[in-house]
Parts: sequence; C-alpha cells; structure tokens
Amino acid sequence: MEAVHRALRVLEVVGRYSGGVSLAQIARETRLPQLALARVMEQLVRANLAAAAGPGAYIAGRALLLTEAASGGDGRGHLRETLAWVRDAVGAAVYVARYTDGEVCITQYADGPATPLVDEWVDFRAAAHASAVGKALLAQLGPEGRKDHLSRHRAARFTAHTITRQEDLFRQLDTRRPGAPLLDLQEYAVGTVCAAVPITSGPNAECLALSIPDPDPHRLGQAARILRSEAAAVLLALIVAGTGPGAAPAAPRREGGAGEPGGVLITAT
Repeated sequence: MEAVHRALRVLEVVGRYSGGVSLAQIARETRLPQLALARVMEQLVRANLAAAAGPGAYIAGRALLLTEAASGGDGRGHLRETLAWVRDAVGAAVYVARYTDGEVCITQYADGPATPLVDEWVDFRAAAHASAVGKALLAQLGPEGRKDHLSRHRAARFTAHTITRQEDLFRQLDTRRPGAPLLDLQEYAVGTVCAAVPITSGPNAECLALSIPDPDPHRLGQAARILRSEAAAVLLALIVAGTGPGAAPAAPRREGGAGEPGGVLITAT
C-alpha cells in the first residue's frame, strides 16, 4: 500500500502539469527520496501511466489519458493491459478476486494459450478453504467472518491434500509470514498449484492470484515472488480504473486473453 500511495502522489503532481513537469519539481512536491521516486517513475512509465517529455521531465501517459477520456464508460482497458503484463511476467494465468456479500468473486482475469485458466470443476464460492484465492480472502476476515463463511460452505475434501479441519485452516492463515503468499498445493485440483496475495484497497477483501497446471514447487515459488512484486501495480490499476467497491460492473468480456469472468469462470457478483 505504501508503494501505491507513493505512485498516486506522483500521478497527482504529473496530472497538474499538462505541458510536463520535471523530476525535480515532482520530488519537491511529493517529498519522496531520490531512489524511491526513481522506482515509482519506472513503474508508472512501464504501466503507461506516465511518459517521458524530455530529459528529466514527464507527462501523463497514454493509459491515464485513456482512463480519463473513458470516464463515461467502464475505463478498464489499462487494468486489462496490466493483468496481461503480469500474466506474461509470472508465466501463468492471473486473477483478481473480491469477497463480496459473503461470497468469493473472480472479478478480473488474464489467460492465454500457454497460461490456461484453472478448470473450475467446483464453484470457487464453495472452495474458499481449498483455493489460494479463497485463503487470501479469508485471511483478511475476522474469526467470526471466517466461521460464518464456512458455516455456509462446508469444507469438503476435493483431493488428498485438501485441508478440511477449521482449526488447521485458521492456523495456516494466521501463522504465515507477513507478506508471504497464500498457497494452494493441489488442494483444489490434482496437478494444479496456485498462489495469492492480498491487494485490498477498500472495505471488501481483495487479492491477486495465479494458477499453474504443474505441481513443480520451484516454478510456483518463482512465480509467487514475481506476483508479490507486481501486486502494487495491479492495485494501482484497480484504483485508477475505478473498479473499487461501488463501481458499476461492466458486461462480461474477453479481449486479448484478459477480461472479466466469462465461460469457465462465471461467478456471481
């Protein structure tokens, strides 16, 4: 969240100068240290939220301008582009999920021919205890919220690896290291492993996740580290695109391997 706050502060400054603003001026107005500002500018330029306007000067990027121009529409093109970039970086299908009205909802995703979506053979709403997405959302709830969810969705055993005892599940959620991703090690489906990190920006729990149709722990660990490092970029894209709580949902679509739930991932909102 600190990285996102820094990026938003920089975007606010850049947005005030339609003709471009120097890095020195951005530093004065944001009071960010030199190295931190350089890192933020690198992320914003890569995400097309800012663009170079000459030596040491920046203007609003294409993605930010398109988002502003699309204020009367859904404004989610930049978010889809960001998810597609993260998909390629981790080498796996990626998902954004939100805990809404007591249910697990997949709100965005990005897949491709080499990065297929997980086969939703059991509705994700009924599999929070066995999926990385569900664990990342449950981890953000209090004890009563978790118990309420499990009272409505019994912790069924899907594979030999599925955790079904409430005490064991809660212990796993509460004893993980700070910042460590939540994992699904073939608990939802044999042959598939997943990882998820919280990216909450509003009152509802949210997370960013990936799924790999390969149980190789080294591959999962590497992908999870990249996912964690890019979580701030996705959270920033969610905020800029206006998809936080209260935003009007767009019609399901699938464009360029990135979009909102449809086909195999239809989920009620």
